[in-house]
Amino acid sequence: MTLLEAKPLAPAQPPSPGRLVDLFEYGLDAPICLTWELTYACNLSCVHCLSSSGRRDPRELSTDECKAVIDELERMQVFYVNIGGGEPTVRPDFWELVDYATAHKVGVKFSTNGIKITPEVARRLAASDYVDVQISLDGATAEVNDHVRGPGSYATAMRAMQNLADAGFTGFKISVVCTRQNIPQLDDFKAIADRLNAQLRLTRLRPSGRGADVWDELHPTAAQQRELYDWLVANGDNVLTGDSFFHLSAYGAALPGLNLCGAGRVVCLIDPIGDVYACPFAIHEEFLAGNVRSEGGFKKVWRDSELFTRLRKPQSGGACSSCPFFSTCKGGCMAAKFFTGLPLDGPDPECVRGFGEELLSQRDAASSIPKPDGDHSHRTERAQRKSTGPIALTLSVRGVERPPVSACAEDPLAGFSPAGPTHGANCSC
Repeated sequence: MTLLEAKPLAPAQPPSPGRLVDLFEYGLDAPICLTWELTYACNLSCVHCLSSSGRRDPRELSTDECKAVIDELERMQVFYVNIGGGEPTVRPDFWELVDYATAHKVGVKFSTNGIKITPEVARRLAASDYVDVQISLDGATAEVNDHVRGPGSYATAMRAMQNLADAGFTGFKISVVCTRQNIPQLDDFKAIADRLNAQLRLTRLRPSGRGADVWDELHPTAAQQRELYDWLVANGDNVLTGDSFFHLSAYGAALPGLNLCGAGRVVCLIDPIGDVYACPFAIHEEFLAGNVRSEGGFKKVWRDSELFTRLRKPQSGGACSSCPFFSTCKGGCMAAKFFTGLPLDGPDPECVRGFGEELLSQRDAASSIPKPDGDHSHRTERAQRKSTGPIALTLSVRGVERPPVSACAEDPLAGFSPAGPTHGANCSC
């Protein structure tokens, strides 16, 4: 798919000639970027995890089902998929699926905490023209990072990034979720990226998954939002944001990017069991469009689902439509509003003009705030997290043989060896 070939899907025609962003609001015949969470299994238990990952869901799409989805994406001319999780590299068939995707002209960018990026894997990745890597790092120091990602996670990420740099992989991404604790470290993150010939990518903290529990504690203050905006204005040409911060445009000029909520229009999410959601940050039945296992597969969900058709129609700006910055802010993030109990046609909870904060203070009891669907956290994580922090990273002992592991195992480290991918036995779930 190319942008020039993309056709608007909504009954009404978009303005002509109009801006590119205006065209995108009406949807494309295939997503520009598809986020695909291959597994909920994860060796970490990050407190802000948007998908509440930890344990594998035994209903995961099989290897053959994943390959069928890739075939469909190739036919739809989806340029690339952004693979995440959970920790996707702990899935036994991960590298097989990456190779299959790139062989079928579907580029892959995958997000990882770095646990499997050994020197050997780094050299393999550096040799590929169709695979990009995004290492998660939420603190420029271990103290800040490990507070949210778990003990040892900083060292793991830094080791993985050094392995990539040593292998000659230039331009890999360092992905930072901006929090109250790491906003003061923006220059330090940029220094790390520059030293390793990497590219910094900043994303917004959303109150999704386990992030809903810690959003009040972790999301940047109003002063830090301004600090972030000014920093992006000064450094934005060399920093990626994935359109995370278009709600900050009310400070002045729009930031680089589409400045658009692309949910169901140009982006969507496929979760590990094949459910298709409008937005990677809105895993809730309210935003569930269908399942790739249903008749017609992903293509039918993308093009014909009632939810996506509705999202591609002209949207009311509600109370925000009279704001002079509405043309760039568009009312902010749909997921952030939904999971903080604010109306979807109202202001973003982090509206820089203060309207979101005002509405937050007027909310009903917390019990009325929607809860994300599906908690895949480690069984002990919910009870222990507040008192002991995230679970520690635990690796198998090098050289110790393990018996074959059933693909149905929920343990995210079942059959794991830090030396490389392992293969579990086949079974039907």
